[in-house]
Amino acid sequence: MRHAIVAGNWKMHKTYAETHKLLDELIEKLPAGKEVEVIVAPTFTNLGSAVAHLEGTNIQVAAQNMHQAEGGAFTGEISAQMLKSVGVDIVILGHSERRQYFHETDAILADKVNTALRHDMRVIYCIGEELKDRESKQYLNVIFNQLKDGLFHLSKEQWKNIVIAYEPVWAIGTGMTASPDQAQEIHAFIRQEIERKYDKTVAENTSILYGGSVKASNAKEIFSKPDVDGGLIGGAALIADDFCTIVECC
Repeated sequence: MRHAIVAGNWKMHKTYAETHKLLDELIEKLPAGKEVEVIVAPTFTNLGSAVAHLEGTNIQVAAQNMHQAEGGAFTGEISAQMLKSVGVDIVILGHSERRQYFHETDAILADKVNTALRHDMRVIYCIGEELKDRESKQYLNVIFNQLKDGLFHLSKEQWKNIVIAYEPVWAIGTGMTASPDQAQEIHAFIRQEIERKYDKTVAENTSILYGGSVKASNAKEIFSKPDVDGGLIGGAALIADDFCTIVECC
């Protein structure tokens, strides 16, 4: 069901000790009684210990990526089964950094989604346009094609395990942020296209998050938009006070 979510993508930050220090700060400072699903995504090396550290709290743990194969000769990669074995059942797929630096295509990502769902995992699926796409007025086509090629092969039933994260590439790590109205335009478009492909029930039950330089200072205005259901947070997720303020805004 559609609900508010704030997820922190820690990227390649935080050692073991730093991870647990930040988790302790979040446990202490996160607002109590807030109806927001809170997720953190530490590095692979700290996933298992983070799950154990957060046992009994309302903070969930996600992986930042996984391989599409069940196993095999894929040096350095991590499978869905490995993630499940340490208690991780949420995975972020399709982040623009994976698409850009590791050349992950929509076809590869569709395979990853299939594997994750086969293992009863939830997927936070990232989509978003580059600056050139926005400047050339092609951004809606880009968003549609990423949806179509990555997710529109799924059944209605499978969508219960899909969360969309709209992250304009030009706003990730740049300090630039889509305006609340720009975010709402894309979120509404995504929901419209899901409804067009499936039905209104699937569209209305899908949580759509915004990511891209979300900060404590701008989260409230962005989250106030009717089709924005929370955020996938980068840099601000590494600072406990900022992340907790963002959760409070949702």
